[in-house]
Amino acid sequence: MAELEDPKIRAVNERHGDDHGVNLGKLRAVAKRLKTQQDLARQLWQTKDTAARLLALLICRPKAFEREELDTMVREARVPKVHDWLVNYVVKKNPHAEELRRAWSADPDPVVASAGWALTAERVAKKPEGLDLDGLLDVIEAQMRDAPDRLQWAMNNCLAQIGIEHPEHRARAIDIGESLEVLKDYPTSPGCTSPFAPVWIGEMVRRQHVG
Repeated sequence: MAELEDPKIRAVNERHGDDHGVNLGKLRAVAKRLKTQQDLARQLWQTKDTAARLLALLICRPKAFEREELDTMVREARVPKVHDWLVNYVVKKNPHAEELRRAWSADPDPVVASAGWALTAERVAKKPEGLDLDGLLDVIEAQMRDAPDRLQWAMNNCLAQIGIEHPEHRARAIDIGESLEVLKDYPTSPGCTSPFAPVWIGEMVRRQHVG
């Protein structure tokens, strides 16, 4: 892992709260060589080293983790990239994902809660049956503006997914976004879609119709 360290990459990552300097393409190449090794993944996670934890998430068996183990891991994952990969690469594929989604969404720790909202956004887009979309919009409208950054980002993602995927809720989702103005001024690179929900919703719906 030390051989993959690049001071320039570390400098860029640290501006985003990620304390590692490993080229992720090279890390994925290492993971490809190692293949799936659940025991090694657990050992790498226990080192608490960010790059080692990222590698662990690439070589683990997502369905092999118990509920309590994932709950502990998400509370330990304070580095944004580790948190993101844990939720997207592991928790989403685990049989306890729905149970954890419900528990985490209401957690007093905003980073843990953001994991719950990330899982909720996934359900909104792919498996919305049984979700109370009006209730989610109520919570977003009441809480998103003052939520800490990572929780706010996850709630905003959920808001956009509701607007994109569910036409009957689109007008309200756009109204909430315009009213709260969350991420309205977020710097967006040319060719990228703004994370400001009304713009994001409008662009993705336009693409759906073009497609």
